[in-house]
Amino acid sequence: MSSLATSAEDHKAVAVDYFKRLDTGRDLLDLFDDEAYVCFPKHVPARGTEEVRRLFTDIGALFTSIVHEIPYFNYIAEGEFLVVEGFTHGVLADGTSWHAGQGLGGRFCNVFHIRDEKIQRLFIYLDPDYADADTKRFPWLNS
Repeated sequence: MSSLATSAEDHKAVAVDYFKRLDTGRDLLDLFDDEAYVCFPKHVPARGTEEVRRLFTDIGALFTSIVHEIPYFNYIAEGEFLVVEGFTHGVLADGTSWHAGQGLGGRFCNVFHIRDEKIQRLFIYLDPDYADADTKRFPWLNS
C-alpha cells in the first residue's frame, strides 16, 4: 500500500472518530491542532482550542441528539485534505426532529485539512435550518 493510500485511510479514521465523538457528546478537542481553524454556517469562525470549544458548545446547544450516518458517507481524499459528504438525523433542542431525505435538512459536506493526525482546518457546509422552518425568507418551503 502506498504512503498516500495509508495517509488517506489515516485521515478517514480521524474524521470518523470526529463524527462518532460528536454524536455521543464526547470531547473531541484533542483531534484538533492547537491553532485549528473551524467554520460553521452562521457562526463566527473559530481559531485555536478555546474558540473551537466555544463554537462546538454553541452548536451543541441546538440539538438534543444528532446522528451522522457514517456507513453511507462519501469520501474524497487528496493529500492532506479529506472531503466527507453525508446525511444526519436527530432532534433539535425544541423537540423538532429531522431526517435527511424526509426534508431538506440533514445533508452536509465537510472539508478537513489533516496533518500529523490532527485537524488543522475544518469547513462545515450545510443548511443550519434543519427543520425547514425558515419559511419567511424561503416561502416555497410551505409548498
